[in-house]
Amino acid sequence: MTISILGCGWLGLPLAEHLRDSGHTVKGSTTSPEKLQILNGKEITPYLLELTPQLQCEGCNDFWDSDTLVLNIPPGRSKDNVEEYHQKQIESVIRQINKSTINFVVFVSSTSVYPEKPGIVGEEDTKRGEATRASGNALLKAEKMLMNQSSFETTVVRFGGLYGHDRHPAKYLAGRKNLDKGNAPVNLIHQEDCIQIITKIIENGVRGEVFNGVSDGHPPRKMYYPAVARYLDLEPPTFKEDAANDYKVVSNRKLKALLNYKFRHPNPMDS
Repeated sequence: MTISILGCGWLGLPLAEHLRDSGHTVKGSTTSPEKLQILNGKEITPYLLELTPQLQCEGCNDFWDSDTLVLNIPPGRSKDNVEEYHQKQIESVIRQINKSTINFVVFVSSTSVYPEKPGIVGEEDTKRGEATRASGNALLKAEKMLMNQSSFETTVVRFGGLYGHDRHPAKYLAGRKNLDKGNAPVNLIHQEDCIQIITKIIENGVRGEVFNGVSDGHPPRKMYYPAVARYLDLEPPTFKEDAANDYKVVSNRKLKALLNYKFRHPNPMDS
């Protein structure tokens, strides 16, 4: 099939390469003129496309001439009006999809849509306005907008914290002292599993669903981050004493059951 990926960054580019290697025709967008040549060299048809928040793209009609769109545009964290801005971005994309041949969208969302309530949270445990951050509320609104459309179908994947290859959250905590929430479990997922999950959703035609994409293992922060820092030859962070144990764990049960998915990196401690 023909697949367009809006957002060929850290996740979108290797996804595009994997889908290309799986025999699909892949088109990819970037906001960087320098990256056009990189995409072209990887046999991914390149398009320079921006959402500011309205769609800005010359000669992009062919980008929308596809079967499936992977929509991978996270809300900008630096904007004061992040919800309103992201809503306008999504509205602009929806207008283009409605004029195109695209009939299926895979929307890359985040587990930041969940409130900070203790216990195990599943896909249904969202409530408008109660996400951890404004960006989570923006994503929740975007999910609803996309899934309410009648001219195309949407499946949402809410990924946890992303890691793999050159990216690891432990780098941002290295050397920091007396951090909070040492007993809080991590809700992470490896880049390779993200790619495999999106591919399986597309190729199996799993439409109209919402999935949590997080690894099986949820080690506590005070165990995980120092161990990874030492492995990366960085100064380990330290954590305050923490007696709390009522933290959030994001469930991947639905993903594993409905997609029959087995994680390549089930435990972040082993990756």
